[in-house]
Amino acid sequence: MPVTFDHTIIAARDREVSARFFRELLELPEAPSWGFFTNVQLSDGTLLQFAEPPVDIQMQHYAFLVDDELFDRAYQRLRDRGVEHWADPQMRRPGEINHGHGGRGVYFKDPAGHAIELLTRPYL
Repeated sequence: MPVTFDHTIIAARDREVSARFFRELLELPEAPSWGFFTNVQLSDGTLLQFAEPPVDIQMQHYAFLVDDELFDRAYQRLRDRGVEHWADPQMRRPGEINHGHGGRGVYFKDPAGHAIELLTRPYL
């Protein structure tokens, strides 16, 4: 069996708010949730499990490879909602996107403060 990525738990201040943010931004359907988790399933089957941990949340980085059309729609949603965004991970180029690796990319923070990246071409 080949190795594939199955799921990850993402710390959230409010798991419902974070899951809804990702579902709306990335145009994903609702997924069955259980216990302490509110789940979002990516098109490849990977499960994002949002949970509210009893500890301070440490920022993590999550990058999503999307096609050009979804990038356009998601980027417009970010702008419409006034979400601060940057062209670079150091957050030195506010209000811009990048054109690295023959595609486009943007960085922003989700409702829990995690660094999120949308990109249209893989790095490798």
